[in-house]
Amino acid sequence: METTIFSTPATIRITSFVPPTARWPKCNRLTVVSVLTPSTSTNGLKTETTSSYNTVTIPIKTVYNDNWFDHIAINHLSKAVQDSAELRNEESGYESLVVAARAVFRSFDPIKQRQLVVKALQTAIPWPVAFLIKNMMPPSKFSREYFATFTTIFFPWLVGPCEVTESEFEGHKEKNVVHVKKCRFLESTNCAGMCTNLCKMPSQEFIKNSFGIPINMVPNFDDMSCEMIFGQEPPSPQDDPAFKQPCYKLCDVKNKHDTRCIS
Repeated sequence: METTIFSTPATIRITSFVPPTARWPKCNRLTVVSVLTPSTSTNGLKTETTSSYNTVTIPIKTVYNDNWFDHIAINHLSKAVQDSAELRNEESGYESLVVAARAVFRSFDPIKQRQLVVKALQTAIPWPVAFLIKNMMPPSKFSREYFATFTTIFFPWLVGPCEVTESEFEGHKEKNVVHVKKCRFLESTNCAGMCTNLCKMPSQEFIKNSFGIPINMVPNFDDMSCEMIFGQEPPSPQDDPAFKQPCYKLCDVKNKHDTRCIS
């Protein structure tokens, strides 16, 4: 096939070129898709398409822009944890708190871990303040809803974005639940054992003993969300579903990807 282009002062002949099939390997649609699809492995770690806590996943980590108040609160709590355990680190910001928590988790048994965190919380919140709140706000619908709202305003630096949701309490509707969309501490530590032993259990104990209001913290290890239910007594560790979950496969703290990482 030939195409003739008339030009001045000469005529140029261009011959259409069809590359020989021998130069181009046959490719079907599957081959093209496989080339365009991103690899399912990163640094040798296979990822899965499921969000289950028991599979290896590499989610996109949330980026936080802490303000001046957040930095003060984070450093205050981190120092309290370090002082209670007598373990120091040179990190700053939220990473300092995570490193301190990891050191406690590696160095002490679960009972001691919880005791140290309760001690740190008692140091972070002076007892006169807790005593005043406990006596001025006995358990009631108002106090439960107040604590839920207070948490969403003053503690996103610790747990991440959260909101107040409604639940049924003794036959009535109350806004006494804090729904944490994706727990910052769990996402940063990536360890179910640290969640239960360094956050859930000591927080439940501290809030009830210091402020006189029970609270049940219900972590979801699938999506890293959590519900903090003010006014609800938590189940015993033997009956708590949180203590029956294996740890994440990407946990690098104890490398025990079963319930032993938690208990």
